[in-house]
Amino acid sequence: MDLRKLKKLIDLVEESGITELEVTEGEEKVRIVKQAVAVPQTYTIQPGALPAAAPAPREKSSVFDDDLDEEPDEPEGETVKSPMVGTFYRAASPDADPFIEVGSTVKVGDRLCIIEAMKLLNEIESEYAGTVKAILVDNGQPVEYGEPLFIIG
Repeated sequence: MDLRKLKKLIDLVEESGITELEVTEGEEKVRIVKQAVAVPQTYTIQPGALPAAAPAPREKSSVFDDDLDEEPDEPEGETVKSPMVGTFYRAASPDADPFIEVGSTVKVGDRLCIIEAMKLLNEIESEYAGTVKAILVDNGQPVEYGEPLFIIG
């Protein structure tokens, strides 16, 4: 079977509603199986359910670094942390508007972001009601388990 016929068969399977196609031509046999798309799972963040990540110890390079020990000014409020390792996305698609912006008002259960883990898109919902004070992660950035994503106050 030539490559053009094979390409046409693959396109046929992709465009149609069928999930499997088997063609026998002489002694040649081709079987094309379309994989089912996994349904995204939704995770909610439970307050206090995630352990806080300990900051890495920092060595001082000189005696003048004493003023650097102060924590950077972060807005007051509840911190929403990543429930998994994955890639952080602020919107459902690259051309869509972000789910939330700084200053947005959110309710419990509102979608905040999506974290892609192992080709699954996991919607992260808010466990807090309030105003988004800070978005701590850039779009498309990898995140770790327990990493702070948002501050809601």
